[in-house]
Amino acid sequence: MRVLILGAGLIGRAMAIDLANDSDLNIIVADKNVNMLQTLTEFSNISTQVVDVTEPDVLQNLVNQCDVCINAMPGFLGFKVLREVITLGRDIVDIAFSPEDPLALDDLARINGVTALVDCGVAPGMSNLLVGYAASLLKKVKQVRILVGGLPKERHLPWEYKAVFSPIDVIEEYTRPARMKKGGRVVVKEALSDPELIDFAGIGTLEAFNTDGLRTLLRTIDAPDMTEKTLRYPGHREKILLLKQTGFFETQTIRVKGYTLSPLEVTAQILIKQWELREGEQDMTVMRVEVLGEKEGYRFEVFDSYDPKTGIHSMARTTGYTATIMTRALLKGMIKQKGIFPLERLGDNYELVAYVFNEFKKRGIVYRQQKI
Repeated sequence: MRVLILGAGLIGRAMAIDLANDSDLNIIVADKNVNMLQTLTEFSNISTQVVDVTEPDVLQNLVNQCDVCINAMPGFLGFKVLREVITLGRDIVDIAFSPEDPLALDDLARINGVTALVDCGVAPGMSNLLVGYAASLLKKVKQVRILVGGLPKERHLPWEYKAVFSPIDVIEEYTRPARMKKGGRVVVKEALSDPELIDFAGIGTLEAFNTDGLRTLLRTIDAPDMTEKTLRYPGHREKILLLKQTGFFETQTIRVKGYTLSPLEVTAQILIKQWELREGEQDMTVMRVEVLGEKEGYRFEVFDSYDPKTGIHSMARTTGYTATIMTRALLKGMIKQKGIFPLERLGDNYELVAYVFNEFKKRGIVYRQQKI
């Protein structure tokens, strides 16, 4: 069986290495950055291709070589690639987190006989599966609350933050209006709004603020109140808010000394270096998902850290392994439905949920569950 991974960033690399542990799988990794691909040449069942996958002929050639595709492209390219792969009739696992609504492609996926698992990261992703699973156990869902963050273990000024994926996508998270549900209605607030301080055992106090992470849950889960907040070290939000309010994230171009650029392009290039996780730097991922019914509810928590044995960062592990586990589930025939499937739609597949929990546990990532 052949798996195609589009994108060889830190998360794409983590996925390739994880899948390479299966001797019956052959993995193709495609990226136009040769330096990213060179780190994968030591694996006998991984082949690399230096190509631009946004070119239709290139993408078609790659897709024709695989059984399942994983889309790990940046968000601003992700939806186009997702649509093209579906049109080509290939099953796909998507972690691009594009701003577009993936459910808009549901008819296209059904017509082409494709299973498309979208938003297959940690949040959205595992958070969605957990919400769908809990919802299937409750007669009625009254409230959903998701708190999630990827953080460096050591805090260093000025940002006290590091990213394992594109700063453009992180900035998108900070600027895209946050949708939530209040009293049964969808409400839109500014990203970074409604800050609150929350204590986590073994970590300390973190700051939570609104981001647009509910995505498909707003349409697929019948609950009157739903929120998703991003977690950062206290103080980070204020600095991001200052950049946002003073125009550093603006996309309208300006002309300076003969060059035409947007403030966002310049800001992103600066932050790429400042937010880069360097060799030896460790990160951690923390997530809490609470789903409340009329009389009881469920809480799920995960805390994961950088793995020094493999050199794979926590955010790459928790995000990438969701996609690789779901890819294996597809190849095993555990998911047979056709169409667009955010993971909450699979929460009532208890065999699949148990498989996912067990596969994460094998990788040292434990999702703890308790009734509340």
